[in-house]
Amino acid sequence: MINLAQKDISHTLGKFMVTAMGVGMLLGIVLIMIGVYRGMIVDAKSLLNDIGADLWVVQQDTLGPFAESSRIHEDLKNTIKAINGIDKTAAITFQNIQLPAPAIPIKVTAVGYDPFGEIFPINPKKVVAGRVLKKDHYEIVASQKTGLKLHDKIKLGRHEYSIVGITKETVASGGDPLIFLSFKDAGELQFSYSNNRIRTDRIRGLKTGNSHLANTVVATIKAGYNIDEIADEIRKFQHKSVYTADQQKHILTKKVIQNASKQIGLFTVILVAVSTIIIALIIYTMTLEKMKEITIMKLIGIPNSIIIKMVVQETMLLGILAFVFGNIFAHLIYKIFPKRIILLFPDAWSLFMIVIIASILASIVAIRKVIKADPVSAIGG
Repeated sequence: MINLAQKDISHTLGKFMVTAMGVGMLLGIVLIMIGVYRGMIVDAKSLLNDIGADLWVVQQDTLGPFAESSRIHEDLKNTIKAINGIDKTAAITFQNIQLPAPAIPIKVTAVGYDPFGEIFPINPKKVVAGRVLKKDHYEIVASQKTGLKLHDKIKLGRHEYSIVGITKETVASGGDPLIFLSFKDAGELQFSYSNNRIRTDRIRGLKTGNSHLANTVVATIKAGYNIDEIADEIRKFQHKSVYTADQQKHILTKKVIQNASKQIGLFTVILVAVSTIIIALIIYTMTLEKMKEITIMKLIGIPNSIIIKMVVQETMLLGILAFVFGNIFAHLIYKIFPKRIILLFPDAWSLFMIVIIASILASIVAIRKVIKADPVSAIGG
């Protein structure tokens, strides 16, 4: 039996392929949007996983350094360390700063930690050049995304810093690249005032800033101890908010980036709906363009079922080709985006099923037109 869909497509192959590519680019953007969401989740957990802490101790009645402002004394790490069941502790600071650059300042998140401490936020596996911090002052380890190179010099605050290490895939929860510096340098940048501010405050009778502050104290738990019991003890006797690693991840994914993820999800739904409508319009237009041929086929006795089969096959093939082109398009361009994009096979497979269902639904519009076609209209042109 002659395959009508094959004959029809071969007659207008160029137009059909261009149409599939156009729809495919739209589907590619859908995949990119899903990949952006996946990347946001990975970015939110990246630093938490690198630090590897079991407990996050922060200012009382706050959600921690990633969600809101938190300030606690650095020496709290020593008090936490003395609690039965605590293995290691460290005080860490986080702050958003602008790195000086020739063109546009680079927005980064600076992480301050003790290079000689017990817990380190730099994953050695992510160091691609140079080394980690080995001094208390004037050294920085920077992410590749900053564009900084090994041995570069940059001025922050009152001092000049040297880039001693480069890391890959080190970003903050919002996708900004990370830089790492010593706790003392980070404290001076975040909590110390300029000389003019200090002089003004002294005239007003105010005390100068305290640079021995941290945004959080993190801790690891010894094997065999109950993490919830230790957290409750810290809350009760130290009057601080305490979160486990899982709770901190929940705060990041459900509170910090929740609105952004909802927005991306809404955009994705809208793009899928638009893709469905476009496929429906394309099939409807393609059907209208060959209505004369369809009425002639009906006039010579070809049943509606065969003609409907042709329309469905064309629609399905258009959807499949659009999906293939969309995948190719997404994988070609995703690396040019500034934030992490993760393309996963399950997401692509889910989109494929949506495209197939959408294509079948879209073909219904054209099929109704085919069924209503009057064979007599083919006589006389």
